[in-house]
Amino acid sequence: MQDPNEDSEWNDVLRAKGIIPQKEKEITEDDIVKMVEETIHQKQKDGKDIDEMNLDELDELEDSEDEFVLQEYRNKRIAEMKALAEKNKFGTLGEISGQDYVQEVNKAGEGIWVVLHLYSRGVPFCQLLNQHLAVLAQKFPATKFLKSIATTCIPNYPEKNLPTVFVYFEGQMKRQFIGEVDLRGPNTSIDELEYLLGREGAVNTEIKDDPRRKVQDKMFMDLNDANDW
Repeated sequence: MQDPNEDSEWNDVLRAKGIIPQKEKEITEDDIVKMVEETIHQKQKDGKDIDEMNLDELDELEDSEDEFVLQEYRNKRIAEMKALAEKNKFGTLGEISGQDYVQEVNKAGEGIWVVLHLYSRGVPFCQLLNQHLAVLAQKFPATKFLKSIATTCIPNYPEKNLPTVFVYFEGQMKRQFIGEVDLRGPNTSIDELEYLLGREGAVNTEIKDDPRRKVQDKMFMDLNDANDW
């Protein structure tokens, strides 16, 4: 019996007359990619998009029909989660000494931002900054936040320069905040500090407008309202 899928003039005639079915289309690489994309974007479970599912839910979703596609997607998600965990590996305000400086700051690694606070226990503003930085370290775990007693890093470092905050990227100094003026005084809010660090690129903040300017504008408006009375 002649193969109905064979390419021949006779089979073309039979197909045209509907005597034998049309030749099955070969699945190309582009077809496979399209199938994968459609499965990923269309498959849903309890109204939840597949992009929002965790690994356990992806396991439950697998079946004989699309097991290969889902397994590939699951592997991709695992790789993404590992990459995110590797990037978000800090999360605390660490303490270093002068002996640690080169290893922890200058050799922090590729793509790593470091925020280093030189402080003194006798300066109240330093204590406030340490509190702010500890919170920001948890909020931005991809950035390495460090503190160090100033004189342990730089012998005879002038206390009048405290607090001092150094911002490094890939071991290179990018910004220095030296003293109260640079850091906006002892009433600096955590949002202001986040804004200053975000402006340098050290943290991926959503605060794009200066919080202090907003406060000043509100005070000015309140003062005008009071004068209207």
